[in-house]
Amino acid sequence: MASTVLFYLFAGIAIGCALSMVYHRNPLYSAVSLIGVFIALSCIYVTLAAPFIAAVQVLVYAGAIMVLVVFVIMLLNLDHDKPVTRLSYLYAIGGFLGVVLLAQTFFIFAVVKKGPKADIDPNVTVGETMSIGMNMYTKYLLPVEIVGILLLMAIIGGVILVRRLSQPEMELVVEHELELRHHEE
Repeated sequence: MASTVLFYLFAGIAIGCALSMVYHRNPLYSAVSLIGVFIALSCIYVTLAAPFIAAVQVLVYAGAIMVLVVFVIMLLNLDHDKPVTRLSYLYAIGGFLGVVLLAQTFFIFAVVKKGPKADIDPNVTVGETMSIGMNMYTKYLLPVEIVGILLLMAIIGGVILVRRLSQPEMELVVEHELELRHHEE
């Protein structure tokens, strides 16, 4: 009973923070609201007896990823004085996709309620660190290695893109400053 109450409490907090994230026009407030969603999800994981996943949720998503998002927002230095022009058809597309997501959610609930009940072994430790580590590095070793290689390729690609994009811009700035000095003389 207490587990159900806590689940609904944290689910309500997550939904409230998600609505706040979508509602705010300031991207920094949206990022803070997204941190609230991640922390509420972490609390839900704790109620589901998955402390490792909860810790990873806080450390990786609410910690590292959101710090990167906030740095990008700060580096972009978005001008808040200009009115944001939005394309009106995006509201209709977003509403349609929201209805599709809601329909999928109700479909999943209906299938789970009608489906056969699984026999759950009380000795199985699904969310604990030891079982996750054993499965990751024995049964799922190949997918873990593939994800590692894909992440390495993404990092290398990002570094190459930044190098290619930043060098011509610097040369243009130096050339522009030289032209300005030449015209001043």
